[in-house]
Amino acid sequence: MIKSKQVALVYRVTAMIIAYAGLLALLGVFQGAFYINVLYYYTAQSNIMAIILFVLLTAKTTIGILRNKKDEKETACYFPRFSMICSINVMITFVVFWVLLVPQLAGIFPLWTFSNLAVHAITPLLCLIDYILFSEPRRLKYRDVYYVVIFPLCYMAASSIAGLAGHVYGISPADGAPVRFPYFFYDFDRIGLMSLVYITGIVIFFLIISHIFYFINVRSQKSI
Repeated sequence: MIKSKQVALVYRVTAMIIAYAGLLALLGVFQGAFYINVLYYYTAQSNIMAIILFVLLTAKTTIGILRNKKDEKETACYFPRFSMICSINVMITFVVFWVLLVPQLAGIFPLWTFSNLAVHAITPLLCLIDYILFSEPRRLKYRDVYYVVIFPLCYMAASSIAGLAGHVYGISPADGAPVRFPYFFYDFDRIGLMSLVYITGIVIFFLIISHIFYFINVRSQKSI
């Protein structure tokens, strides 16, 4: 764990700028456009969560430096529970995109653009690295491992309700039919009950990851 608030501030300001630039690029702002439909996707919403995290961390770190406390026990660890939850939530974007979506998008979607890499790789990794570098032990509670899945499940429920109510996320290039769900793994129109298998698998996977985060945190406190 790095205790220096100066190092943390430099890292967090840089991460905040990169995350914000990535979201703006995804929205098409640098091309003079604004693709509001992008905001309906989990990718954009999880990246917004990451930006909020970095804004809060930057503000709190700045305040900590300005107070100029000399307490050696004081660290740059702020909002550790939200940081853990946010890190895993945005890592869902990373894993789902590169594991589940890329095989379908390869060749028809520009994978190596700044906007795509920023929101699907760089920002998630920046959140994870911040947690690893600046978090301190004994700050998580066991119930936090279940809080991790609240936002993803709420997103899937809300986007499913919107789809069932008639919202169209796009047109399928395969058959020209409207796509009522944002991601194929819970597109009930096309894969039916198989979507429940995907959803259950994703939830279980990230509960395992959150448990790993928690138990590492607990083990770390015993070794200090």
